[in-house]
Amino acid sequence: MFLNGNATASRGRDRKAVAIPAHRGDTRPCDVRQPRCSVIGGGIAGIAAATILAERGVEVTLYEREPTLGGRLAGWPDELRDGTAVTMSRGFHAFFRQYYNLRGLLRRVDPALDSLTALPDYPLQHSAGLYDSFARVPRTPPWSALGFVALSPSFTWRDLRHMRAGAALPLLDVRLPEIYERYDHLSAREFLDQIRFPAASQHLAFEVFSRSFFADPRELSAAELVLMFHIYFLGSSEGLLFDVPNEPYPQALWEPLGQYLRRHGVRMRTGTAVHSVDPAPGEGHLVTSTAGVQHTDAVVIAVDTSGLRSLVSRSPDLCDERWRTGVGRLRTAPPFLVSRLWLDRPVREDRPGFLGSAGYGPLDNISVLERYEGEAARWARRTGGSVVELHSYAIDPGGDPPGLSRELVAQLHRVYPETRDARIIDERHEVRADCPHFTVGGYQDRPTVLTPDPTVTVAGDLVRTDYPVALMERAATTGFMAANAHLRRWGLRGQTLWTVPNRGRSAALRLLSRLGGKR
Repeated sequence: MFLNGNATASRGRDRKAVAIPAHRGDTRPCDVRQPRCSVIGGGIAGIAAATILAERGVEVTLYEREPTLGGRLAGWPDELRDGTAVTMSRGFHAFFRQYYNLRGLLRRVDPALDSLTALPDYPLQHSAGLYDSFARVPRTPPWSALGFVALSPSFTWRDLRHMRAGAALPLLDVRLPEIYERYDHLSAREFLDQIRFPAASQHLAFEVFSRSFFADPRELSAAELVLMFHIYFLGSSEGLLFDVPNEPYPQALWEPLGQYLRRHGVRMRTGTAVHSVDPAPGEGHLVTSTAGVQHTDAVVIAVDTSGLRSLVSRSPDLCDERWRTGVGRLRTAPPFLVSRLWLDRPVREDRPGFLGSAGYGPLDNISVLERYEGEAARWARRTGGSVVELHSYAIDPGGDPPGLSRELVAQLHRVYPETRDARIIDERHEVRADCPHFTVGGYQDRPTVLTPDPTVTVAGDLVRTDYPVALMERAATTGFMAANAHLRRWGLRGQTLWTVPNRGRSAALRLLSRLGGKR
C-alpha cells in the first residue's frame, strides 16, 4: 500500500519474494533541529535516498551536476530540422517486474504505474535465422528455464545432453555473497564454456545479460551473469517480460518525482557539481560545490563510477585510505553508442518495440519508439514515419563513431529490409562511457552501502550488496539502504524493501545443487 507518502515496495506476483523489514523508529524527528543530509547525485539511487529521508522529516539537499534529474536515465529537450520539439535520451531501458523497490519509488507519484506500459515480448534474433521469444515461456521456476529450452530453436535437447550438468548445477541454488566467492575469478565467457552452454544460445540468451552491463562477456565477472540468471530464470516467477515508460523519461518519471521531493522540502541543486566532501570542525561534513559550502550531518554519495573516483580523489580525508584506494581501482565499462533515427516511412507493423540482435556486426538491439512512447507515436502519426533507435555496446574507445553509426544503419537494413528505402529525416547520436564495469576479480574493490565513516553511505548500481538485485533495481535498493543507515542512527523508521528470493526456490533443486557441487 502507498499511503501518506510512507510507501513500501510490493512483491508483485511472486509469493516467494523476500521482504526486508524496515527497522523501527519515529516517523518524524523528535528533536527541535532536523537532521541534515546531503545527497550527491540525482539519478535513481540519489532520488530513492532523498525520497525516504525527506518523508521522515530529514532536511535534504540534493546535488546533481546536470541540469535535470535522472542520471543515466535523464532526458533533455531537442528540436528536429522540421521544428518538432523532441526529447532525447541515452536510449532504451527495460523496467522488469522484479524491480520491486524501483517500482515502489515510482508509486509515490504514480500509484497504479500508469506511466509504464508492457511490451508483449522480449524477442532475440540471430543473423543465422534463429529467433527466440519469451512471450510463451512460463514465468514460474523451474518451468521458466525448461520452457525456454523446450521453445527455443537455439537450444535443443541434444544441446542439453552435451552440457556439463555438474558444472551447471550450482545455478539451481544461487546465494549471495557466495556466488562472488565462487565465480568472480571467472569471466562470463569462461563460465559458459565450462558448462558447455550452446554457442547459439550464448548469443541469444546469456549475452543479452552482459549487454545489460554494457560489457564484453570476456571481461564481465561470471558472478554477475550467474546472479542475472537467478534473478530472471530460476529465482523469480516474474519472468523476463518488462514494462517501459510510455512517455520520455523526464515527463513520465523525473518531473513528477522532482515535484514530489520539492513538496517534501528537498532543496534541489540541479546544475550543481560537488567538488569535495571534507570533515567539518566538530561534527559532520562540509560539502563544497559550485553553489558554495554547506555543513551537513550526513552524506549519501550516489554518483557514477568516474564521478565517485573523482570526488574521492578531491576529498583526501573522506572515510579511510583503504576505502579510497579501493574506489580508485574501480573501472568504467567500455563506451556505447545510441543512434536515434527519424525515418520518413514506417517499419512494418509486426516489428516489436524492442529486438535484441546477435550476429549483425556491432548492432546489439533495435527499438521502435512509436510502439510504446507517446511522443514518438505522435510524431509518427503526423508524418507517417518511424522513430528507430539502434544500440551498440562495448565499442572501441578509439573507434570512429560516425563510421560505426553508418554500420548500424546498414545492419538495420539487414534486420528490417523495409528501411532500406527510407530517408533519414533527422538523427541523433550519443556516445557515453559512464556505466560501472564489473570486471573479473573486481568484487572486493566495489564499495558497500556502509563505509568506514557511519555518517557517509554510498548508493548506485556499482555498489556491492548481499541482496539479489542488479542494474536499475540495485540503484533503487541501495539508495533506500543508504538512507536507512542514516535513519537508523537518528532513531527514525526505515523503508521496507523486497527482493527476489536470495537462494534457490526449490528444496529438491537446492539439494541437487549441493550434491553436484561435491563431485
